[in-house]
Amino acid sequence: MRRALAAWTAVVALATGACGSTSDEDAPGDARLRFGQAVAEQPAVRLQPDVVVVGGGGDAIRSVTADGLTWRIDGRARHAHDLAPGKVMFVTDRAVGRVLDLVEEGADLLVTVGPVDLTEVVRDGTFDKAGITLGDPLIYLAGQPLWAQETGTPPGGAGKSVRLRRQDDRPAQPAPVRGGAATTKALGYTVYTSCCTDGVGAHFTYDDGGVRLAGTVTLTFRKPDASFQLAIGAGKVTRAELAVSGGFGIKVDFEGGIRDGRNHRKQFPIDADLSFPIGQIAGIPLSFTVSQTLTVETAFGAKAGTIKGSGEFGLAGSIGFGYRDGSFGPRVTDQFQRKSSLLNSLTGIPVGVMGLVIRHGVRFTVGISALVFKAGVYAELTTSYGTTLGSALGAAFAQCRGVAIGVQAVFGIGYSILEPVVKVINKFLSLLTPITGKPIPPIPSGSGLRWPHTVYQKEEVIPDAEVCGRPPR
Repeated sequence: MRRALAAWTAVVALATGACGSTSDEDAPGDARLRFGQAVAEQPAVRLQPDVVVVGGGGDAIRSVTADGLTWRIDGRARHAHDLAPGKVMFVTDRAVGRVLDLVEEGADLLVTVGPVDLTEVVRDGTFDKAGITLGDPLIYLAGQPLWAQETGTPPGGAGKSVRLRRQDDRPAQPAPVRGGAATTKALGYTVYTSCCTDGVGAHFTYDDGGVRLAGTVTLTFRKPDASFQLAIGAGKVTRAELAVSGGFGIKVDFEGGIRDGRNHRKQFPIDADLSFPIGQIAGIPLSFTVSQTLTVETAFGAKAGTIKGSGEFGLAGSIGFGYRDGSFGPRVTDQFQRKSSLLNSLTGIPVGVMGLVIRHGVRFTVGISALVFKAGVYAELTTSYGTTLGSALGAAFAQCRGVAIGVQAVFGIGYSILEPVVKVINKFLSLLTPITGKPIPPIPSGSGLRWPHTVYQKEEVIPDAEVCGRPPR
């Protein structure tokens, strides 16, 4: 019993450290909502020399695949003929990226892009905005992106060379929705996400017959607003500031059970971007975007058992950072307060040790692009809940309960992509056969500057007994 709990305690400790095409008839009345805000054809900033500003904004876009990789644009749009592999396509704040592959299909161009840093788009410019209200978001759904498939097999199958002259083997990205709530699916999980009355969160369910899980994770806040400043000179960030206020807290509830099932660890982005368009600043369209990631890891040490728990905590009044000429400083007003105890709530009927780690990430980004290719100034809070419940067979002595909670912040300028996602994307890109005949190099999982910061971290085990892992006295 003690060995099993000690082994899982080590895992818990880690938790705290850590193409179908669409026609114009399918698009909503306003192409700006579906495909993003247009960039000015002569922005009041200096762009990098390899950036191609394609005129027409959303009206020049026919469709985009669910994964956000391949855009079908009107080949007759202004400057579309200047696009080529290696250039940066800039049509809207969502249709922007490094051109990896380009195929002509009739009067249209199929442009496959990779991520770009904001400094790869803007060479010289200053941007700032205060009083960004996070109220009613526009929700962009990915639909069925590559990384949400259980097998992770790209279209065309492993080992086959794919020339994507058509988009029929990948679904199109659905139209955005309003209302603050949406349902997505990934890796066997169904996730219902909502924002922003009392916070941003996700309710998830999983059922493969042997393992069943359900829970809700929320970053709570009240009437949040944001402000930012960004200065770029000669392709380098010289100053950046981001502040998001609203009185933050964290909240979790979950229940799970196993009956002759198998443990798993699954990590994925919740494919519903919550977007608040800012508009053009110096001709560059920017949005404030809220995105989420979810990781669930089970460590059920028996063929059968259940675990259940809930907790709520106050966290911080505001989060943000400042950066100038190489000097960085976090700005987090810590206000940690236990409102309801996760440790005291743990219940279940475990035949063996029941362990569960739930990790919920929420990222606030001011910048360009969408889905996994967001780039700009960002602040991300990742909350890890690690829980253990000892076997009921030892209840005559003591049924051990353990909780580890960690809240890690990452502040940055640039972009970063989850490793499981970038692996799937690179696997897909490796199957393309560009016109040049040269393989497409893998895209990196991140770019730019980033700084980690620990907001909160604590572990608790009850009862305070040697059988529950306390060292002998």
